[in-house]
Amino acid sequence: MAQGLTDHTGAPVTVRLELDGPISAYTVRVDDGPPVGRAEFVDSPDTAAERIFFHTEVDGEFGGRGLARLLVREALEDSRRRKLTVVPVCPVFARHLRRHGDEYVASGGVFRRATRDDLALIARTTRG
Repeated sequence: MAQGLTDHTGAPVTVRLELDGPISAYTVRVDDGPPVGRAEFVDSPDTAAERIFFHTEVDGEFGGRGLARLLVREALEDSRRRKLTVVPVCPVFARHLRRHGDEYVASGGVFRRATRDDLALIARTTRG
């Protein structure tokens, strides 16, 4: 998926989309290694054009390298290209969109606040 990225140390970074059933994720890899971070989401079953991001995590040993920022940015960019409405339940996504939401919308992206139904969907899906 997204290549040509580098982290704060200059190491090459790749972000990939992994569709794994009800819970999917964008993953981040350093130097073509195994995934060291992930932004998990659920695609809304009621509205085919909504992606609900609920959890983002980067392995502690890779902290401070800007990987979470790259992961969020690439996940949002891919969602925009796919014409999906982003629903940020995850605090990392919510914070990013509070700071950069105007830019995201200006580039053609769409997002909305999470509802109780979104939270209930996440709870049902993660209990699975």
